[in-house]
Amino acid sequence: MENPPESIPAPGAEIESLAEFDAVVAAGPLAGHRVQSVDLTDRSAALLATDTSGTVFLGCRMEPGAAEKARAEGAVVFPPVPGLPFDPYRGLLYSPDALYDGLRHGGYEATPDSRAYRWFQQTRTNGDAFASMLRALHDDAVSDALDEVLVGARVVGVMGGHATPRGSAPYAAAARLGRTLARSGLTVATGGGPGAMEAANLGAYAAPHPDPMLDKACELLGATPSFTPSVTDWALAAFAVREQWPDGGGSVSIPTWFYGHEPPNPFADHIAKYFANALREDGLLARSTAGVIFLPGAAGTVQEIFDSTTPNYYESRGEPSPMVLVGRDHWTRELPAWPLLRALAAGRPMESRIALVDTVEEAAEALAGLSAK
Repeated sequence: MENPPESIPAPGAEIESLAEFDAVVAAGPLAGHRVQSVDLTDRSAALLATDTSGTVFLGCRMEPGAAEKARAEGAVVFPPVPGLPFDPYRGLLYSPDALYDGLRHGGYEATPDSRAYRWFQQTRTNGDAFASMLRALHDDAVSDALDEVLVGARVVGVMGGHATPRGSAPYAAAARLGRTLARSGLTVATGGGPGAMEAANLGAYAAPHPDPMLDKACELLGATPSFTPSVTDWALAAFAVREQWPDGGGSVSIPTWFYGHEPPNPFADHIAKYFANALREDGLLARSTAGVIFLPGAAGTVQEIFDSTTPNYYESRGEPSPMVLVGRDHWTRELPAWPLLRALAAGRPMESRIALVDTVEEAAEALAGLSAK
């Protein structure tokens, strides 16, 4: 007979680095802990000397003797999967350097980001249950890492179209918005792609620097306005800005390989990249606890507006969070999402948490006003 759920011991701490592993082993047994994607090939002596009963090793490299001893004690060992362009057990979010490793020498096609997209394209429709499991493991690990990064943060989502070109006035305005939000103490989160999303992450990156830096950065980036025809040139321009102005401010981006033809922008320091777009969409909006600002966009942005509206309408996540739509003509005439949003909100608590403004410059103040209600 299976043990009742209440009899299952709570897991120990997650261990995601060698430093954390060493600290836990020095303090006592490893029993019950979760060790996530840590190379333990140089820690055989520690593994042989400590109690590993109930420990779960997720994608950790170990010497055969140490792995055999752990299994004998009742540890669960999920070995690394050879040949993958990504780590399904990863314990940390991606960084720009991690996703774009090899960019300078082999171009974008040589990077882990591009190779993961090609793997996804090859496996997404072939019915391989193993590939599906690997994608699910990866995305769950990314969600776990994202939650750890955002503990205690006041997150504001900035949504907008991928087609906004560098060098344009809307791009510069979105960048200034990101800077304003970051300087107010909010953590900027975007969908992680090019266009308005990149601009908001760039603005957050520029927040610690003097104001002229952002104007200069936008000017430099304007020489490569789009990721087409060359993702390599587009990404190299961003890394050149990072190198000229190091130590930028932090932000989060949540892109997806589902839209793999759109590369992730390199200005967010924490990148939660998913295979499953539905998880990515819902996760981004659910974590935007301080509200969401919707810049002009097309179908993807419209979807995000109503993905955010539904939990606010039903209050399924508690108190409705602020929603600010930017661009009166865009959202009332070109894509009239605002009249429907206003009709849905009428007479409900979310009515006082929605706003439509004309310009990007008004968005941060409108968000602050809604948050105070």
